[in-house]
Amino acid sequence: MNSICIFGVFVADLCFFAEKIPSKGETVLGKSHLVGPGGKGSNQAIAAARLNGDVNFITKVGKDNHADTALKLYKDSGVKTSSIIQDENLSTGVAGIMIDDNGNNAISIIPGAAAHLDEQDIDNNIEIIEKSKIFLTQMETPEDVTRYSLKKAKESNCITVLNPAPARKLNEKDFKLLDFFTPNETETEFYLNKKIKSETDIKSAAREFLKKGVKNIVITLGNRGIYFANNNEEYFIDAFKLNNEVIDTTGAGDAFNGALAVALSNDLRHKEALEFANKVAGISTTRIGAANSMPYIKDVEEY
Repeated sequence: MNSICIFGVFVADLCFFAEKIPSKGETVLGKSHLVGPGGKGSNQAIAAARLNGDVNFITKVGKDNHADTALKLYKDSGVKTSSIIQDENLSTGVAGIMIDDNGNNAISIIPGAAAHLDEQDIDNNIEIIEKSKIFLTQMETPEDVTRYSLKKAKESNCITVLNPAPARKLNEKDFKLLDFFTPNETETEFYLNKKIKSETDIKSAAREFLKKGVKNIVITLGNRGIYFANNNEEYFIDAFKLNNEVIDTTGAGDAFNGALAVALSNDLRHKEALEFANKVAGISTTRIGAANSMPYIKDVEEY
């Protein structure tokens, strides 16, 4: 089994369910709330481990109840924890998530201990990175450390995957470090500074990323599926046809990226890897929560 190294953030998700997401200055009466594990890197690590990926997760947490929750979940899901740094002087991160009746969400995240990740933390875990086939990260960790981690992963001959969420500035030379870049439409608009509406816009956006040096671009389009391009091929893949209704889209992007890492670590061809990731992401939207909605490999095979 080829190993996957994921660098990212764990936060405790405080989810609030209501008919609508409040607009500025508005108070709405909610229906229920849930406290569960979250953070993009953490969700992706759990998604990958539940799909039988061999996963190491590099992050920093406090020594508190939220950290205990995380470590128990990793143990249950099969995520290796030797690279998780605990700092008793810092508190574990939290996120506030508003979810409406259509499964749409709005999120505010406070990374806590993970905001203190530094280059030394990457160097201390360099052996894990060197032994990994896939290195996956996002943009919730400090920007300079994210860049440094990608540079080190590239030097270690990993296949690098960057899920640019939340969208934050990248230097032009950073794009050359990326084997796979997986923005959604909003993130794509942020990096190219233009609106993405039509299929033509999506195709031209993909070409711009390839020109910047990205090897493979995957633009995720929510319920419209995904668009993939590299220098040899390009195609749309429709969203996976579900047997159940969508109830919560929180974490679908994380399910997709975790599953993509597993598929690539198993040497699936690009199209097969993307179809697998698409299916896993689809199944996750039929369940409540982020980490808790990640399907196990058995669920995916039987769906």
